[in-house]
Parts: sequence; C-alpha cells; structure tokens
Amino acid sequence: MAEVVAIKHAPEGPVTTSFQDGILRITLSKPPANALSLAVMAALESEFGRARDDKDVRVIVLAASGKVFCAGHDLKEMTAHRADADRGRTFFEQTMAACAHLMQTIVRHPKPVIAEVDGLATAAGCQLVASCDLAIVSGEAAFCTPGVNIGLFCSTPMVALSRNVSRKQAMEMLLTGETIDAPTAREFGLVNRVVPREYLAQVVSKYAQTIASKSPLTLKIGKEAFYEQAEMGLTEAYEYASRVMVENMMARDAEEGIGAFIEKRHPEWKGE
Repeated sequence: MAEVVAIKHAPEGPVTTSFQDGILRITLSKPPANALSLAVMAALESEFGRARDDKDVRVIVLAASGKVFCAGHDLKEMTAHRADADRGRTFFEQTMAACAHLMQTIVRHPKPVIAEVDGLATAAGCQLVASCDLAIVSGEAAFCTPGVNIGLFCSTPMVALSRNVSRKQAMEMLLTGETIDAPTAREFGLVNRVVPREYLAQVVSKYAQTIASKSPLTLKIGKEAFYEQAEMGLTEAYEYASRVMVENMMARDAEEGIGAFIEKRHPEWKGE
C-alpha cells in the first residue's frame, strides 16, 4: 500500500487533508456543526486552490467529522454582526459572496469532487453536497433546506439544489423545510448512492480510485463541458459539445487511449 502523505494536517483548524494514490481527502473538522463560517470557507477555498495546481491530485473527496456533515452558515457568527452600525449588512454580503464563490469553485474545479456524507447536511451544507460532482452517502445521511422555518428562505442553497433535482422536488424541500432521508435524497437525484455506514469510506474510495485511473486531461475537459452545456439550449449545446469532442480527439491522451483500446493494452496517460 502506498504511503499516505499529508498535504496539510491541522487538527486545531477547521479543515484537515490527507493524500494517497491521486486522491485528496478534505475533511470538515469543526464538529459538532461543521458550520460554514468565513474561516471554514476560506480554508476550503485554500485547499481547493492548492489541489487545482497540484498535478498529482486526480480526485477530491469532501468529507466531515462528527455526526453532522455541515449545518450550513454559522448563524451565531452572522447574528453577532447585527450589532454593527449597518445591522450586519456588510458582513452578510461578505458571507454570501464567499459562499457563492466556494460553490462555484467546486463546480468549476478541474478535478472531480465527491461528497462523502455520513450525517445531516442542512441549508448551505446541503448546497455544498449539491455542488459536488458526485455524492455517496450512508443510510444515516439526511438533507434539508430549513431556512423557511426561521424566516430566512434558502435562496442561495436553492441555486445548487434546483440544478440537481426537479423543480417540484426542490420547491418541496424549500417551502416545507422538512428533512429528507438518504433514500429519498437518492430518489430526488440529490445523491448517487446510499450505502451502509460501515462501507461508506470503502465505496467512496472505490469510486475515487476508478475515476483517478482515467486521463486527468479528459476528466478536466469533460467536467467543464458538462456544466457549460447544461446551461445552453439544445442546438447551442450540440455545437459546443462537438467542438469540445474535436479538441479532445486532438489530445495525446485520446490518441493513446484509443490506441490502447485497439491494441488491447492499458493506456499510459500523460495529461496532454
């Protein structure tokens, strides 16, 4: 087994990481809530930024310690700023901008991101899961957008949620604020698989290893194209995807991969 190399290890910090065999594991490490305070979001941005520039990183797994995956924004931190001269408006704007940037960082990241969820993901925590490319969860996972219950509609989580599930299902979650269990989340399309808790890490690792074995250039091209075409009309999407396919065909990795398939051998990716 390859040696585990810790890219960053800060037990006292809000985020810890480990790296092995092309897979970077980022763990929210501020239980019990793992709330998305400004400090936590900055730490996540930092780790995703490092991973973007690290050619050894092929896949990112986003996990959490404790019983709650992520409880969303840090409401105590936000409420404390109501004492500011502007009743907190500046801080609220800063928080929402940081959150929006983090979610877009995940979606636009060149490396696939897998959410490993073994607990409650609520509000911006649910948004975090929805922003990842894949979500593998335990049977104990649960999801909700409960802002409506406290007079604060989950408008920013709505952006990610509505891009993963149908409008009716998204509105059900947003209007009722009720919690859905893991099987319902899979039925809605919010998560990919529900597995027993004791096998969660093993299944996520298998997914990550499978993806990490592919050409990193192909993954980058494909992920970017997936989200770009999703916002286009049908004709525009086909024109765009056709251009992407041509450029992809010109890549050395495509030449190598097709050649290896024809010659019945394993490809040797160069990332070119």
